[in-house]
Amino acid sequence: MKKRLLLLSFFAAAATFTASAQDAPKADPPLVIFGSVDTYYKNDFSGFKNASGSSNIGTSFASDQNSISIGMIDLGLKKKVGKAAFVGEMSFGPRGQAQSIPNAAGVYDEGTNSYHIQNLYVSYDLSDKFTMTAGYMATFVGYEVISPVGNFNYSTSYLFTNGPFQNAGLKGTYTFSDKASLMAGIFNDGWNSYTSTNDVSTFGAQLFLSPAKGWTAYINLVSGSYSGTEVDLTTAYQVTDAFKLGVNAATYSAPHSGGGFSGVALYPQVAASSSVTFGLRAEYFKTKAGALAPLSGPAPGSSVTAFTLTSNIKAGPLTFIPEVRLDHMKDDFFVNKDLMPSKSASQFVLAAVYAF
Repeated sequence: MKKRLLLLSFFAAAATFTASAQDAPKADPPLVIFGSVDTYYKNDFSGFKNASGSSNIGTSFASDQNSISIGMIDLGLKKKVGKAAFVGEMSFGPRGQAQSIPNAAGVYDEGTNSYHIQNLYVSYDLSDKFTMTAGYMATFVGYEVISPVGNFNYSTSYLFTNGPFQNAGLKGTYTFSDKASLMAGIFNDGWNSYTSTNDVSTFGAQLFLSPAKGWTAYINLVSGSYSGTEVDLTTAYQVTDAFKLGVNAATYSAPHSGGGFSGVALYPQVAASSSVTFGLRAEYFKTKAGALAPLSGPAPGSSVTAFTLTSNIKAGPLTFIPEVRLDHMKDDFFVNKDLMPSKSASQFVLAAVYAF
């Protein structure tokens, strides 16, 4: 009799424990920490170095000439509990500085501008298919991004440098299926700033399509009376396990007939092994005649052709990036080794990027 009572007590306790465990609230998902650290050496073959330390080819980042230099440390946090999520990401170092506005001399002041907010936004899933996001976000426009982890090439294109880096605003994304989604939102009038200069008057939209396995395409639009209008196509197709082809094409019209640009870049990549990949960026970039020059590149009405041969050599989370680049302008925009005007410029970069 005692044994039966003991067995009954044991099963009752087990049932109670199981029910309590099932009723207990589930623990929140952990906070995710992510980011990267990068450093590089660059040498412009002309040997040119101006007062601000930059060399011939003036696109974003990696501007120090003949120097073992630093990119940035990028630190991000993200978490999602239920339907609500947030992302916060900051960078420290010159690669982050270069996203902000330079002083009157065209130089980024390291003493007062040593960090930059990359992302700071919250989102909420109104349904399984519809999500709202508000805050300061990496732009949806273009093929290349700020973080070196997200790019194959270490140097950046003229299309990237002259397009938006970030947009602050409110957007909604509706996912029709894993092959199509649509985003639309309203953003601050100024690019690359989390405060509005005039008002919240820029409209942005993105149509995502995946026509076939391994093929993605994004059709992007950003337009405002203060920011101007850019239409952008970004697409990539993993043709085989070893071969990938990417394309970025865009056209931009500055506000108040202030000029603009158009261009196209091809990104073929071939994997020689699981740890070594070779890639070429072939870009043609042309400025439109107008009152304002672009942020970087040829004068209004001129053009540039740029070829960048890059390799990614992976060792776990560390990637070595040797790169050779040749740019050719329509006009004498660069200087040669004798410091005389030249239509061409070339450079070598060796970078190391650690992702975590």
